[in-house]
Amino acid sequence: MDSPEVTFTLAYLVFAVCFVFTPNEFYSAGLTVQNLLSGWLGSEDAAFVPYHLRRTSATLLCHSLLPLGYYMGMCFAASEKQLYSPGQASEAWQLFLLLAVTLPLVSCTLIYYWSWDKWTRHPLAQTLALYALPQSGWQAVASSINTEFRRIDKFATGAPGARVIVTDTWVMKVTTYRVRVAQQQDVHLTVTESRQHDLSPDSNLPVQLLTIRVASTSPAMQPFDIRLNSAEYGELCEKLHAPIRSAANVVIRQSLGDLFLETFASLVEVNPAYSVPSNQELEACIGCMQTRASVKLVKTCQEPAVGECQQCYCRPMWCLTCMGKWFASRQDPQRPDTWLASRVPCPTCRARFCILDVCCIR
Repeated sequence: MDSPEVTFTLAYLVFAVCFVFTPNEFYSAGLTVQNLLSGWLGSEDAAFVPYHLRRTSATLLCHSLLPLGYYMGMCFAASEKQLYSPGQASEAWQLFLLLAVTLPLVSCTLIYYWSWDKWTRHPLAQTLALYALPQSGWQAVASSINTEFRRIDKFATGAPGARVIVTDTWVMKVTTYRVRVAQQQDVHLTVTESRQHDLSPDSNLPVQLLTIRVASTSPAMQPFDIRLNSAEYGELCEKLHAPIRSAANVVIRQSLGDLFLETFASLVEVNPAYSVPSNQELEACIGCMQTRASVKLVKTCQEPAVGECQQCYCRPMWCLTCMGKWFASRQDPQRPDTWLASRVPCPTCRARFCILDVCCIR
């Protein structure tokens, strides 16, 4: 592990993976194709389609140069292999060098083919040509997209490598190497999958990710999937002209409150249970009047005289859902990362409690 060859290989592998898949740290440091070639790429806001014609081409070329960069680095990290003189290198390294040189050559050839006749053969231009009127070309469609993208009312979400953009007319998915485009009036959208994740990268709350299939009525257009947070589902629906269908057994939790209530219930379930005295009869929840009271506030987070939480002496009067809604209503909407650790007053006697003090009735 101490040899320069192994050290360089591991370091370059980490760099290559991060350069291709680009974590937030690389974006912050400016180690992206978009930032390194910003002078040539231009501005996405000024000209969306021309920008991505150049970006996808530049990304393909830069990524194809990574194997050659590794070989050049190994010339210094493993000088005893004489890689700087390919004729004296081993057969395996000669084959690797051939591959490392071939990839950029193939990429350059493909990019040259795309750029011929003002990028007419680029996959994005070919897609836009399907929507062009007989008397116009794909450039007219590109101009329409450029104009709509500059508007501030567009819907945009997702990581830079998998962005979802919806304008008044278009549904677009921007990935590392491609830009998928579909016209709103020609597509059917269906929620095909929902995945629940316990923790979001940006907060301590669970997140639900939805997969939506965008299928065009035109057989020439291939369907594609977009992914977004369920909390953004409502905003997406407002921007779309057509309704979104849901596949069977797909449940969409749109609001942050819905996600919090689910987490609240799961945490309360593991708290110590409260046994109701035999002479005490449970009444209907005073919050919803639909179900019987099912929780009791009992200070279990710390010793009785320790901490900010207080002992509540109220009889059980609330169901778990209503208590969770009360807890959520007392939180700062701008600080969801603090909700689970906060303390709120009892809705009846105002004694302060935390989630650890909410006990289910057994």
